[in-house]
Amino acid sequence: MSTVDGAPQDRVPAAVLPILAAAGEHVPEVLGDVERALRTAAAPGTDPLDRAALDTVAAGGKRLRPLLAILVGGPAVADPDGPARAAVVRAGVAVELTHTATLLHDDVLDAGLLRRGRPTAFARDGRAAATCLGDVLFAAAFATLAGGGDARALRVLARASRELAQGELLQRADAWSTDVDEERYLLRCHLKTGALFEASARLGALAAGEEDEAFARFASAIGVAFQLFDDVLDVVAPPEQTGKPRGTDLLDGTVTLPMLVARERDPALRDLDVRTITTTEQAAEVCDRIAATGATEVTEERARALVADGVAALPAGLDEARRTALGLVARGVVDRRL
Repeated sequence: MSTVDGAPQDRVPAAVLPILAAAGEHVPEVLGDVERALRTAAAPGTDPLDRAALDTVAAGGKRLRPLLAILVGGPAVADPDGPARAAVVRAGVAVELTHTATLLHDDVLDAGLLRRGRPTAFARDGRAAATCLGDVLFAAAFATLAGGGDARALRVLARASRELAQGELLQRADAWSTDVDEERYLLRCHLKTGALFEASARLGALAAGEEDEAFARFASAIGVAFQLFDDVLDVVAPPEQTGKPRGTDLLDGTVTLPMLVARERDPALRDLDVRTITTTEQAAEVCDRIAATGATEVTEERARALVADGVAALPAGLDEARRTALGLVARGVVDRRL
């Protein structure tokens, strides 16, 4: 297995390699630093809880949020002994731990049995154990950032964590409802996904000592688009690609933009009570009907427009390496490779 400065290849998917090549030779090094620090932060000891935390963070993922923080940090984080490098490594660890904690809690709330094709902690160890493990990773995220002594960084992560919780509550309030409009749906996408992308960018800019608003707008747009494409995949992608059955959102009572658009085009879907979808076979049939209306293409168009807006928001004087690398992140989201 090839590595990126000590980080196994499965931590650096093929889609990420062109981004690393464009961003500068220091970026793979920093990503490797994040990977090693992530494992230490998640499992500082050897008791069963530490082992469970280590298994969870080692299970995989694209490390997209840490990568975003590193890319925004730019040349300022290149010095391996500089304070900016240390700050961006802490940021990368904190956002990845937070992301992983939210996945654990989502699986508890949704009774999720599979993630990335593997049994979830909820399925394997039960509700209480999965909830506690998520809490441990949240605590580790804040402890990691606190180690830098910068209250601004803590406020950034605290705001994102609050928004993540607000997004989950909003999704629970909207469960089974087909009366949700696109504006509310997009707000939900920002809270549940865009907020942590935005926090990653803000923390990267903070590490580099740069203004963060333009990067935050870029990252939030990319994060919301990421969620839209994810919602499309739930409708059209085979289980071997996503690691879960098609229509999982429908089975959870989560009505997403493809369904909202499809209801406007198909009277049968307009009259459908989502609560009656109780099996994976039924969910797949509804997904076929949604796709037949062209609703997934409409959702993809919305996502591409968001990505274009995000790229346009990047600072005008941004150096070429960062502009190219962040553009590749945007392209990876659009191409659904990230």
